[in-house]
Amino acid sequence: MTLRIILAVLVVANVLSAIGIAHARHQHRQFYVELTRLERARDELNIEFGRLQLEQATWAESNRIDQVARQRLGMRFPGTDEIVVVRP
Repeated sequence: MTLRIILAVLVVANVLSAIGIAHARHQHRQFYVELTRLERARDELNIEFGRLQLEQATWAESNRIDQVARQRLGMRFPGTDEIVVVRP
């Protein structure tokens, strides 16, 4: 009788262990899929960040700023007669 109880306990433990392993493998696969998705998103964000840095550098060039100031804002360098020196 005790041998049957021990055998039944071992069978139940074996089945529970197999279910636990299957569950752990399933979770591992889900986490791996999520990891690859997040890595792909990270790579896309890094590419976009590089593009934005390049665009910012282009817009911040002094020649570009001078051109926009002259064309859109009507700005120009002051003549020598328009310069006033302020002393403390």
